[in-house]
Amino acid sequence: MTGKRIGLLGGSFNPAHRGHRRIALGAIAALGLDEVWLLVSPGNPLKDATNDMAPFAARFASATRIARNAPIRASAIETRLGTRYTVDTLRKITARHPRDSFVWLMGSDNLATFDRWREWRKIAFTMPIAVIARPGYYRNANRGKAWAWLRHFVHPSSRSGNWTKWRPPALVLLRFRPDPASATALRRANPGWYQSNMNDGRHAFSARRPLH
Repeated sequence: MTGKRIGLLGGSFNPAHRGHRRIALGAIAALGLDEVWLLVSPGNPLKDATNDMAPFAARFASATRIARNAPIRASAIETRLGTRYTVDTLRKITARHPRDSFVWLMGSDNLATFDRWREWRKIAFTMPIAVIARPGYYRNANRGKAWAWLRHFVHPSSRSGNWTKWRPPALVLLRFRPDPASATALRRANPGWYQSNMNDGRHAFSARRPLH
């Protein structure tokens, strides 16, 4: 029985916004995905714990909101599994969903610092990676340690629909129409954005199926 083709987009989603939705929809179209999971992180190991990170419930609620009326799911799987690092999350997801095919979605801003992620090469061996270009980050991404290694495994974007046949490490670079939305700008404009999202987030989280 053939499983689903699923894109995994991780992040703090602090808050989630239309730019995340555009990336998810663009990836669905370019890669022929059945759906995209927004993996709302309990916390980012690379970010200072004293920063302006909103409570998980509010961030999950914002991800649930932008996923409406689209083949996108807000996922709390990292919280449910108790994983903190992407390499552990992806290992457990693939083990629990052996029939499905997964591709990791990340912006070029994350590619620039990918070599700082725990066992980043192991992540690349776990599943194909689709890098979505973000304005202002292309040069830094191409100078990074991760790119120096990953560039040897790049597939042409014209064949992105064949990603399930690629043997990892496998990378494809995707370009969509940029969206100016920024979580940082949204927080600056409304520092208390999360307060009205807390109850919605708790309800949405408790209503999800165990693995989502």
